[in-house]
Amino acid sequence: MRTLLVILTLGVIGLGAYGINVHKDNQNLQRAVLAQYTDKLTDASEKLSHLQQSVSKSLLFRDEQAIHNELDSVWRLSSEVRSSLSNIPIGQEMSSEWLNYLGRLGDEAKNTAKSGDYQAWREKMPQVSNNLQSLSDEWTAATVDFYKHNGNMDVWLQQADDTKSNTTFTNVQKTLKGYGEKDFPLTLSESDWQKKIELKALQDAVITEKEALERVKTLFPVIQDATFTVAKSSDTAPYPFYHIQFHQGIRLGYVDITEKGGHILSYLVERPVDEAKLSQDEILAMAQEHLKKLDMKDVAFVESRENHQAWHVTFARKHPKDNALIYADGVQLKLAKDTGELLGVNAMEYVQEETIKPQVAKPIDWPTFFDQDVRVEEVKEIYTDNGQFEQRLCYEVIAFRDGDRPETFRVVIDAEHHNVLKVEYLT
Repeated sequence: MRTLLVILTLGVIGLGAYGINVHKDNQNLQRAVLAQYTDKLTDASEKLSHLQQSVSKSLLFRDEQAIHNELDSVWRLSSEVRSSLSNIPIGQEMSSEWLNYLGRLGDEAKNTAKSGDYQAWREKMPQVSNNLQSLSDEWTAATVDFYKHNGNMDVWLQQADDTKSNTTFTNVQKTLKGYGEKDFPLTLSESDWQKKIELKALQDAVITEKEALERVKTLFPVIQDATFTVAKSSDTAPYPFYHIQFHQGIRLGYVDITEKGGHILSYLVERPVDEAKLSQDEILAMAQEHLKKLDMKDVAFVESRENHQAWHVTFARKHPKDNALIYADGVQLKLAKDTGELLGVNAMEYVQEETIKPQVAKPIDWPTFFDQDVRVEEVKEIYTDNGQFEQRLCYEVIAFRDGDRPETFRVVIDAEHHNVLKVEYLT
């Protein structure tokens, strides 16, 4: 009896010591995370102030070189502030507002330097500079609240939570949204792009949770006997969808499916994967079969890559009139290397579906377009973004240049206007 009592006592002491060590480890981890957040907060505050000053400085000059120096600073600092803010848990909605506002400002600076339209910049930026100053002041006030609580993680998360109201972070979010709409109103093409992102074009009938679940079981029969949990998207989501989690034996995963029409947005399964048994050709054939079952028959193969567990295969929708690939309407599949089971689907871009305006492809005389030591290896027609939210019909050219060190390039050329949109170095 005494021996048992001694063993129990030692066990309790051991558990106590273990609990103390775990508590210390958790505290140390929390301190490390909070230190990182504090550095990012300080960095963002300083750079936001510098950004406002650079915008003001850009209004000082008529000299082109001086203006370009400040425009470059605005573009660089807006990117750096975006980077700092993206690494802080400040809530998804406010983070999106920040990234959008700073991105629009950086693009404006970059486009002004490229176009030389300094007058438009001078007309818009005085108000932007004032707004940046207000944002900087509100951001400073919001971050001071964090420091007031000695870096308490629970208070920080409550401050940053989108669902909490009347916090200083919420005030910044409201101010950002207002300034973003006034300072950088959407162009027609950007408005069309936003509608696409929010699935405005979907006209299908709304399905119920039960119907969504039945559709998932039909599309993915391997999990039809799983245990499911269905949740509706939040009111702040850009479009309504069902988030369906499942668990079946060794499989654990989720499916996102639109409320309108029950379109699959994403599907992901986690399970152990055994040694690879299938060839690349077998995997590609199975990928095609999976697409047919998902009713995605208007796509063509783009590329494939592999890791130690799975093949990742990319497809793109074919334009019905000319069969040119619309890269923006892509579908990505993840297939297990052991059995070819479908482990993942990303069909977000496919569901969003681009609106393609009629365009004419004008032929190019390649020997006069490229230098004499360049050989055109392959040409195909594609649709791709021109940087202004417009899908353009383009020639995608694989060009090989001879010389002491032969090189290969991928060149994207507008098929109608023949301006080069992109040059990518391959080898």
